[in-house]
Amino acid sequence: MPETAQQPSTYTLFETDIGWIGIAWSEAGLTRLQLPERSEAATERRLLAAIASGSGPAPQRAAGDPPAAMVALIEALLRYAAGEPVDFTDVPVDLAGVDPFRRAIYDAAQKLGFGDTTTYGGLAAAAGHPGLARETGQALGRNPVPIVIPCHRIVAAGNKLGGFSAPGGATTKERLLAMEGVRVGPPPPAQASFGF
Repeated sequence: MPETAQQPSTYTLFETDIGWIGIAWSEAGLTRLQLPERSEAATERRLLAAIASGSGPAPQRAAGDPPAAMVALIEALLRYAAGEPVDFTDVPVDLAGVDPFRRAIYDAAQKLGFGDTTTYGGLAAAAGHPGLARETGQALGRNPVPIVIPCHRIVAAGNKLGGFSAPGGATTKERLLAMEGVRVGPPPPAQASFGF
């Protein structure tokens, strides 16, 4: 049974070396992360659209400084975007309303370190759900906080790139992996990418 809905969110946007990133949070932790866009306005549009598609209440843009945990996350994301190895395992994430299967998949994915990859089947097994590779891919497609829960580090069998549901598709996934020093098969040619 899903837990109660997330508490009201606050959000902020910030520029990194790879574009504008947006984050939203509740008192319990990070609720959304918008991957880089070329402009602040585009990032804000995508972040607000993603939040609106969920069941949570409408967020408010932060009027002042974010809480300490979110300031630390912003600093970590700035370092990550500059190419530094960053560990996001201690970032508080508010997964209220996420079913137990997805929560197990996200918990297992969050344990993958910078530059580490696994397959969808490997992640399913690590999460205690062997044989559910397809369902694992579907769960990752609904990941509200990419990079922190590093769904880009999950690849298809045979070290193939696999899909990526974020805007930019597999090309974005390939670029995130390349930032971490990981090389896998090329993305399908039809997918466009973020501008970074």
